[in-house]
Amino acid sequence: MRKVYSSVLRTAVFLAILFAFLPVTAQGQSTLSPELRQQIDHAATDVLTATGVPGASVAIVKDGQICYLQAYGNGRLDPATAARPEMRYSIGSISKQFTATAILLLQEQGKLSLDDKVAKFIPNLTRANEVSIRQLLSHTSGYQDYWPQDYVPPFMLQPITTERILDVWARKPLDFDPGTRWQYSNTNFVIAGVIVEKASGMPLLDFLHKNIFDPLGMATVTNTDQEKLGDGDATGYMRYALGPLRLSPKEGRGWLFAAGELAMTASDLAKWDISIINQKVLQPSSYKEFEAEVRLNNGAGTEYGLGVEVTMESGRRVLRHGGEVSGYTSQNTVFPDDLVAIIVLTNQDAVGAPAQIAQTIASLLFAVTDPETTRKLEEAKKIFAGLQQGTVDRSLFTDNANSYLSQQALKDFASGLAPLGTPLEFTETRQQARGGMLLRVYRVKFAQKALQAWTYEMPDGKFEQYQVAAVE
Repeated sequence: MRKVYSSVLRTAVFLAILFAFLPVTAQGQSTLSPELRQQIDHAATDVLTATGVPGASVAIVKDGQICYLQAYGNGRLDPATAARPEMRYSIGSISKQFTATAILLLQEQGKLSLDDKVAKFIPNLTRANEVSIRQLLSHTSGYQDYWPQDYVPPFMLQPITTERILDVWARKPLDFDPGTRWQYSNTNFVIAGVIVEKASGMPLLDFLHKNIFDPLGMATVTNTDQEKLGDGDATGYMRYALGPLRLSPKEGRGWLFAAGELAMTASDLAKWDISIINQKVLQPSSYKEFEAEVRLNNGAGTEYGLGVEVTMESGRRVLRHGGEVSGYTSQNTVFPDDLVAIIVLTNQDAVGAPAQIAQTIASLLFAVTDPETTRKLEEAKKIFAGLQQGTVDRSLFTDNANSYLSQQALKDFASGLAPLGTPLEFTETRQQARGGMLLRVYRVKFAQKALQAWTYEMPDGKFEQYQVAAVE
């Protein structure tokens, strides 16, 4: 969900952000080491500096507890106001997983089923007798998205009713037959929100407060579909291309219902993530539905569950979702089996900064630091430096690997890697046994590029493989 036009900020205020990327720490004792905290701070400030995003709020959950809260940059530019952890940010489409959870709670109460057809609750929508609630929550219904733009079109500055959204976008022909494709659509969740209200007999936000927010102590949650955030919260900004930051407009009332209406602090979103890790809100069978990848009619996977992306990353199960509304972008990432979650909220729309920060933090959190890993890390770095010069110590490699590292290969390694200079970061992110060997994966970060290096190590310590590739 999205953004657009507004008034110009004074140049002096805009330039102030260049000097504002010092972290502001919440009260409380972090369980992370000082070295790791410093690395996380650098990761966040580096991304803000590179992208020009005004500010960010970061929360980290480790071992199922909040261990880290930081705010960076400016939460507001005029007057210049440092970002603080207690500031609220709009979380955009991360809101969808709360709507999905409301549906699952109603299923537990026997008031509906995921496999019920939409027609049971809203009979006059297109092919409502064919589309299931599960297909709404997994974006496989075929209903057309009412907000694919990354800005706020003029008509969206005006208020709208839920019925009008349904009338325009859910009573037209489907984009595809139900269950045959995956296509992101905010319209799906407006329909789902209406179903929650009909099945529960109460407004969606009242249901969410009663069953989720209040029990979890999420006291800062607010509904930005009804009113904008206050002066004490983070102000939202946008920019045209590489131009100056400008105040973002506010969507008209009604456009965010059930699909992107929520705002909160990073710490309150962390409480929600902890409830997912500990399975506190739903029954185990409901979490299984929530986190399971939905498949199309032909068996193809969608990498999407119910209001949340479901993937594997470096051998770890990941639940994640991004969010965007006018002036704000966000990223929420949960590693449920590792008891870890990363929340990044920013106050500029149409940027990838939250995902970049979250990805870097994840690589730092999962870096392996035992003595043998440290020794192998230094060895891998030394080999990488040699490959940048087109040389290699062949005594470190097996015959197979030495055959792979031909003279032509070394020339190609050097031509591609030498111009990058010395890495800013070289960290191990994963280990895994395979084929009688140990796989080690490294993140290699430069100022303008990130690489992945990975090795296969024989039981005697020699390398059977050393490869390098670019990553997004």
